[in-house]
Amino acid sequence: MRRLLSALTAAGVLLGLSVAVTAAEVARPPSAYALDNGLALTPPMGFNNWNATHCRAEFNEAMVKGIADIFVSSGLQDAGYQYVNIDDCWALPQRDADGNLVPDPVRFPNGIKAVADYVHAKGLKFGIYTSAGTKTCNVAGFPGALGHEQQDANLFASWGVDYLKYDNCNNQGVDARLRYTAMRDALAATGRPIVYSICEWGQNQPWTWAPSVGNLWRTTGDIGDSWGSVRGIVRTNMNLYPFAGPGGWNDPDMLEVGNGGMTGTEYRSHFSLWAMMAAPLLIGSDLRRATPATLEILLNREVIAVDQDPLGAQAKPVRNDGGRVVFVRPLANGDTAVALYNETDTGAVIRTTAAEAGLGRAPAYALRDVWRHETTETAGVVSAYVPAHGTVVYRVAAAKNWADYAPATDLSVTIPPAYPGATISVVQPGTANPLSTAFTNHGRMPATQVATSLSAPAGWTVQATSPPTGNRAGTEEVFDTQWTVAPPAGAAPGSYPLTARTTFIWNDDEQPRSAAVESAASVLVPSPPPSGTQWLSDVPWVHATSFWGPIELDRSNGERGAHDGHTITIGGVTYAKGIGAHAPSEIVYYTGGQCATVSSDYGIDDEKSGNGDATWQVWADGTLAAEGSATWRDGPKHLDADVTGASFVRLVTLDNGSTNSDHTDWAAAQIGCD
Repeated sequence: MRRLLSALTAAGVLLGLSVAVTAAEVARPPSAYALDNGLALTPPMGFNNWNATHCRAEFNEAMVKGIADIFVSSGLQDAGYQYVNIDDCWALPQRDADGNLVPDPVRFPNGIKAVADYVHAKGLKFGIYTSAGTKTCNVAGFPGALGHEQQDANLFASWGVDYLKYDNCNNQGVDARLRYTAMRDALAATGRPIVYSICEWGQNQPWTWAPSVGNLWRTTGDIGDSWGSVRGIVRTNMNLYPFAGPGGWNDPDMLEVGNGGMTGTEYRSHFSLWAMMAAPLLIGSDLRRATPATLEILLNREVIAVDQDPLGAQAKPVRNDGGRVVFVRPLANGDTAVALYNETDTGAVIRTTAAEAGLGRAPAYALRDVWRHETTETAGVVSAYVPAHGTVVYRVAAAKNWADYAPATDLSVTIPPAYPGATISVVQPGTANPLSTAFTNHGRMPATQVATSLSAPAGWTVQATSPPTGNRAGTEEVFDTQWTVAPPAGAAPGSYPLTARTTFIWNDDEQPRSAAVESAASVLVPSPPPSGTQWLSDVPWVHATSFWGPIELDRSNGERGAHDGHTITIGGVTYAKGIGAHAPSEIVYYTGGQCATVSSDYGIDDEKSGNGDATWQVWADGTLAAEGSATWRDGPKHLDADVTGASFVRLVTLDNGSTNSDHTDWAAAQIGCD
């Protein structure tokens, strides 16, 4: 019954969320049948070495023991992180004469049990890895557990393993449910409590069958240290909320926080969304080199408390306005966690209401910002200005003492988009660029003596074209100011910050109190438009995104770090010049009305032969100028686009419904300009 209540709560049935549950959702198998081994009643928290070390020599006994030490010394253990897990490459490539797995004596000279004992002595738990196939995923071909389930489970139990990550490589086409159920039964037969992590990559919709098999199940392919990867995983995982609950969790893969491929804003979003989605929090960065900024994110106990809430309800998306998403998660103490998530490239005000979030009627509500660690009051609107790729998370509750808190406000900076439908804003030297700021009071208390300022880098011109001060902004009243800004002549191309700040007074009938709110935005100063005929890989862009890994110049997309691809090759044809991306992707060039043509070969790179299906598009401002599609079966194709007069040209690739192996090449891409 406890499992059934958890499943119904996760779907919003018991808590009166004002969100309709569709017939399809009702028909989905509930998590009432979750694996009843008494483990992972909240999402597991810990560490896995793979994203930080892969199979490099630094992955060894000393490194793993050092991570356990850092758990204790850094406060991670006190914050709830328990599991120190090792991934692939810990074993020798062959079993011994008795068929047992053998730890690599170079990496682990004292064996795995010695490492597990060390971890246990610290009050922590130890996890290990293998695959539900004949070999693991590494090219060295370490032995997998297919056909050896009970033997390997017994060995793991004898070593003191507390957690098993069971991968999906080299599975010989055996039905996933049979393979993963066999290991479930083998683990149970050992009599040792071992958390069971199914790493099936979401290929066979494990959320529909894995709740009765494992404690967590991967819902997507591997995560990458890029915003495109996090965004794509969220899009999939956020819709699986009916299947999660105590003892069984949707797993969107490890945390990339601190690995260096994203901004601080993006890493906070990553951590926030994993917490809202009741996901396992398994650190995937190198804790030996963790910065204070990384630890500040990983140790945010208010966010961790949302993830570890014992009710176990995964957040439900109740609104999605073009990538500006509102998540709602009921909590065990009666509070509601609300996340305002902006996946787009432009900051925006995102809002919901207490009613939409499922809270009962109240005179006012307390909003606890779990990143700023501040509490404000609202008459019912839950709102914030959310920067590009940002997430704001509140704990919301009815509040009798609402007058003790400053009114909840938001302050936005609105900059006209660069072209129709753009998600970036560009300003140009020598031009007065209009923008606006808007301060809104959502509290029951009025805000008085309102004053807004806007600051820009030294040398910029900033001028208010409507008065920046006013007397009052009552509940839901907006105080607008119009501005013009202009960078100095000769400003170097790049991104520049703009910061708005509003001060105001609020009064609780005892004494006036002052408060302030800030909001930041960024604008791009473009490079001069290209001239003549140039390879696009030699032209600087103003904006670029890729689903996995960075955009690569004159090489394919290798998904992870810069320059990790190879020579662009489509259907056996190699190209010295071109651009490698992973769909969905977008590359934006400033052309200033000076260019007329774009031409390119295109196709799925041969490094992913066997999969891949995508569409290539060239856009001239808001107009589609050329389009073509290809799969991994196709050789190189060609397109030509007329971009005459466009201020911006965009190269876009779309994933055609699946991101599997969509390594999209723009081969020998050229632009022709005046």
